[in-house]
Amino acid sequence: MDEIVNRVAQSALISVDLEDIRAEGERVLIDIKEQLFQGLILREKDFRAFIKEHDWSQYQDKHVAVTCSEDVVIPTWAYMLLTTRLEKYAKTIVFGDLSRLEEKLFEKAISELDTDQFIDKPVVVKGCSKEDVPVTAYVDITEKLRPIAKTIMYGEPCSTVPIYKKPRKK
Repeated sequence: MDEIVNRVAQSALISVDLEDIRAEGERVLIDIKEQLFQGLILREKDFRAFIKEHDWSQYQDKHVAVTCSEDVVIPTWAYMLLTTRLEKYAKTIVFGDLSRLEEKLFEKAISELDTDQFIDKPVVVKGCSKEDVPVTAYVDITEKLRPIAKTIMYGEPCSTVPIYKKPRKK
């Protein structure tokens, strides 16, 4: 009987698990709808009082998304004012919901990824994760790897979908 050989383990294939580059830390949403007067408008005086009295230290080392979930016009300065208080404590601040925050965190992690190990190598981007990985992260990693990788595949090393193959030099 022939010995079973794990050809996947012996291949030059490099597996990228986006979950491995997911930023550590708690994600928090600040919804300023609670600061609206009668649920309709943001009054500057009241908002400035909130900014002054709020305990911003609770956001220490957290990733923060800032939004207003009510369908009202919020002046841009309100988000700017929040940011001036948060930036002393928060690791990350984005305008938008928690999904937008996650997209931004992956965007940053992918932009900082050392790609030397992927030069002229076959790469498989792992498709299944325990944590949610936004679709934008798959787009970003493909954009980052395409100029340097020999091939890009999606899935698991044992079962992949081809995404890109570098043309052979003539």
